[in-house]
Amino acid sequence: MGSKPDLTRARWHKSSYSGSSGGECVEVASLTPGMAVRDSKNQHGPVLRFPTAAWSAFVESVKR
Repeated sequence: MGSKPDLTRARWHKSSYSGSSGGECVEVASLTPGMAVRDSKNQHGPVLRFPTAAWSAFVESVKR
């Protein structure tokens, strides 16, 4: 996915299903292009980035 994006302005979101899970969740943020995923317990830790097509395929397979 090329160079490292500036994530300082990324708007991170947790699933509404995470509720009271004690923070054991992942958060996602839209990038241009693609998506980023991080561990909500370690917000300054590593970030996984996915191309838009790969993220869309993942979401569709989870829905099925």
